[in-house]
Amino acid sequence: MGVLDNLEPKRVFYYFEEISKIPHGSGNTDAMSDFVVNFAKEKKLKHRRDEKGNVLIVKDASAGYEASDTVMLQGHMDMVCEKNSDAVFDFKKDPLKLCVMDDCIFARGTTLGGDDAIAVAYMLALLEDDELEAPRLECVFTVDEEIGMGGAKAFDVSDIRAKTLINLDHEDEGLFLTSCAGGLRAQLTVPVRFKEKAGEKYTIVVCGLKGGHSGTEIHKYLANANILIGRLMHYLGTRVKYSVISLGGGMQDNAIPREASMDVLVQEEDISNFEDIIDEFQDIIRNEYRSLEKNIQIYCNDKGLTACQALTQKTQERVIFLLNTMPDGVQKMSPDIHDLVQTSLNLGIIRLDSKQFKATSALRSSVKSEIDALSDKLRYLTETIGGTYEEHGEYPAWEYNPDSRVQKLVKETYDRLFDEEGTLTGVHAGLECGIFARKLPGIDIVAFGPDVLHIHSPKERMSVPSTERVYRLLRELLKVLK
Repeated sequence: MGVLDNLEPKRVFYYFEEISKIPHGSGNTDAMSDFVVNFAKEKKLKHRRDEKGNVLIVKDASAGYEASDTVMLQGHMDMVCEKNSDAVFDFKKDPLKLCVMDDCIFARGTTLGGDDAIAVAYMLALLEDDELEAPRLECVFTVDEEIGMGGAKAFDVSDIRAKTLINLDHEDEGLFLTSCAGGLRAQLTVPVRFKEKAGEKYTIVVCGLKGGHSGTEIHKYLANANILIGRLMHYLGTRVKYSVISLGGGMQDNAIPREASMDVLVQEEDISNFEDIIDEFQDIIRNEYRSLEKNIQIYCNDKGLTACQALTQKTQERVIFLLNTMPDGVQKMSPDIHDLVQTSLNLGIIRLDSKQFKATSALRSSVKSEIDALSDKLRYLTETIGGTYEEHGEYPAWEYNPDSRVQKLVKETYDRLFDEEGTLTGVHAGLECGIFARKLPGIDIVAFGPDVLHIHSPKERMSVPSTERVYRLLRELLKVLK
């Protein structure tokens, strides 16, 4: 028996569990595309797959809906691959270890990938349902959404007939999205030099942070491990003589980093109080985040005397300067929509190798001029210390349409089905809706999904009751779109 066999709706959870067996991290979705294509072949549904791995499956209108406008359903097949440091797990070959507790599904030690495997499961369940009352459906399964939306950008829409798009990439039931931010990935590279040095080697670790989605959770002002370790580097430099051997933190640019670490060499005269200084810094950070982060740990392990390659003082100061001056987190709140972030960035990944230090950030804004200004700031900052700056993966914002029919219909349907008040709102996260809005001018769009907590982190949880309610909502919405 499967772990999810007893959950309703059965076919949705059946497909979710089947998906969890298939490695589908961003950039590694060929097997997932194969799975979706084989489904279409078995069900004898019209379909196509492009060179990127995107898949389109078409289901004809049910009886009485032949004259209705086609509806496009859309979600992405890739997931963010994050795991706990002690988890023995290979995202390229291992199936996720699903568990159910307190009406929630999670994966042991890793991200669950509810963002956005639940969209894939919803669409497959609808496509095979012979009793579904709905217009003609065009179900679009995209790849690489989490690393720049390359799948949606490459998807050919020339045969798409849909007038309405329902995007299934949201994680808060009852909130119906009407707009989203645009964004890009920024990479800052600074050349470094090493030289042979000797001293007491310490490994320093920053961990225990909550982490989370750099769009939907950036407004919580959670701690960023990469920023903290940069601050620690400066703090140490004002108190002891030390040199950096290695440095790294974060796994995804669009996930708030939970962990960072570095190896350092400390001069003999500073060994006696080095651990006390680390403890002092931990106390400072714990005090700053006392209401937000309950489990912050900053500690060091003594590895003994050694001689090895470490950063020269000059290049080490460049790295410290960059980590302590580059912006991070919320930059501006929306003046028009209450509690909505307008512009932000997340320093998601830092890496030091033998030739260079790299820092990768995810920039987001619903106002293009602000993201351009923020990008310029990072460029000037990097080039000032002799580094280089590159942009990748730009994607457009999805602008609010006050005349949307589907947005009003989904709220009315939700209110009627559950006797609860749904909310129409924007989101600071980036969605593929912006790309499809640009490619299909005039298409009417809404985005929604079930409750999925702590996405992009190993604490990710998906609500079973919410998954069932949203599936009911989706079926009813298709019915009233006649």
